Parts: sequence; C-alpha cells; structure tokens
Amino acid sequence: MIKIYNTDLETNKTIETDEIKKGCWINLVSPTENEIKKVCKSVNIQEDFIKYSLDYEEKARIDIEDEDNTILFIIDVPIIDKENNETIHSTIPLGIIVVRDDYFITVSLKQTKVISDLKQNNIVTYKKSRSILQIFYKNAELFLRELKKINKEKEVAEKELNTSMRNKELLKMLSIEKSLVYFTTSLKSNELVMEKTMKGRIIKLYEEDEDILEDAIIENKQAIEMAKTYSDILSGTMDTYASIISNNLNIVMKFLTLVTIVLAIPTLLFSMWGMNVELPFQHNQYGFLIILGITIVITFIVMLWFKKKDMLD
Repeated sequence: MIKIYNTDLETNKTIETDEIKKGCWINLVSPTENEIKKVCKSVNIQEDFIKYSLDYEEKARIDIEDEDNTILFIIDVPIIDKENNETIHSTIPLGIIVVRDDYFITVSLKQTKVISDLKQNNIVTYKKSRSILQIFYKNAELFLRELKKINKEKEVAEKELNTSMRNKELLKMLSIEKSLVYFTTSLKSNELVMEKTMKGRIIKLYEEDEDILEDAIIENKQAIEMAKTYSDILSGTMDTYASIISNNLNIVMKFLTLVTIVLAIPTLLFSMWGMNVELPFQHNQYGFLIILGITIVITFIVMLWFKKKDMLD
C-alpha cells in the first residue's frame, strides 16, 4: 500500500495526494514490487533502500548513500500480534528515508501506531528533520505505553498462577519474558541510532530539533530501564514459581511414597498368613481378627514414627 501526503506552503495543511512531488511524504506499508519500482523511479533511489526496511530481521541502523545523497534510518517499532488467540508483543523495522532534502519516505511491513500518530499530529512534510525526530520521540513514547501494558498482563498472569499453576499461565509468563527481551534489544539499538544522529550531525538540526531529539533519547533510556526492571522482576518471579512447583512435586512424591510404605505393611502380613504352611493362630477361630489387630497396631506405630520425624507434614 502506498499513501502520499503533502503540506501546502500557504495554508500549512497536510492532505493526501496522488502525485509524488518535491516536499511530499511517501508512506509505504508492505508495498508490492510495482509500488517499490514506481517510488524508486519517481524519486531516483535504489530499490534496496526500500527493501532493507521490509526485512523482518533487519537491525536498527543508519545507512548513508553519498552517490544519491540519500539517508536511510531504520529503527525498531513495537507491534501487537495475535497467535492462538494470545496477544504477542513484538517489534518490526521501520525505514525512514530522506532523499536529497526533496522527499521523505517511510517503509514498514505492517501498519504501525507510530505512523498513525504522526498522521494525526498534522505532520509538516517539508520539515523532514523535524518529522524524523517526531518519529523517534513518538516511538519511545509508544514503547513506554506498551511496557506498561505488558506489566499489567504480567500482574494478571501472576494472580492466576497464585490460584492455579497450569501450563497456560506459565506459557503466558514465558511469552511476556520473551517480549521484554525483544523490547530491550530493540530499544538499545534505537538508542544507538539516536545517539549517532545527535553526535554525527547526519541531518540538519535546529535548536528546537535538538531539544526534541534529546527528549526522545531520554524517553528511550527510560523505556530501557523500565524494560530491564520488568524483565528482572519477571525472571525472579519465574524462578520462584519454578521452585514452588518443584517443591509441590516433592511433597506429592513424598506423600505417595509414605502411602506406599504404610499400605505395604498389611499386604506383607496378610501375604505371610496366606502361605500354605503352619503359622501362628492358624487354628484359632479368632485368628483373622488377631492378625487384623496386629496389622492395625503396626501400621499405627509406623505412622506415629513418620509423624515424629515430621515426614507427614
């Protein structure tokens, strides 16, 4: 899908248009080969610059092509996927391309909240540096919001685990832990991109632009710390529940072992008196009751011994 936006210099209003012209913003979402060729031909850039951003495994980075005077920024943005009716928090690359200070292009595999927010804020398409920094800032804010959602999901999963330790809740906790690892890795990569943008003067920055970039870096650092804190807490929680599950299993196994030992006593005694040889009480009319009484007494003594050794608690 391709959408083209342009800001009128007189009214300063941004509208959607069908024409690719200088100063416009081109937003590509999972574009087809024909759309890629059309854009690259219109703005005179290599197709690889767009295709890099469509690689799910592409890492956040900055690529400068001096020959075409083109700069490619790739950052990771958070998304929410559905898998087996479960919410999965993940990240995908978002490509931001500045072409000779003439065109501003964004490329992504899926619709992202960052771009949606950018549209609602009435972006000024000819202020390309400002637009890039707004994306950086909005993306850091979005990470913070998603991290708060993940934390709430973690708290819900913990409450469910307190009442029932089923595989479903444990797998949910594992999924949350995986999401936090993805977020931490992506945030650190984004931080490197923003730091390089600040120090390398890759794009022209005005004083107000520097303030926005500094705010974006601060928000991103806060998101990194938050993700690390949540990850550490979750890791400790998972270790605690693993110990609890292991302890519960040991208790069950101990109980079953004790039951087996106690039940073995009457089995042993009645097996002995069931042999076809001369045995005490064999001819006594109360022999069965005597053996039964002996069995109960021995079983009771064994249980008292287990109780004294704190093996029945």
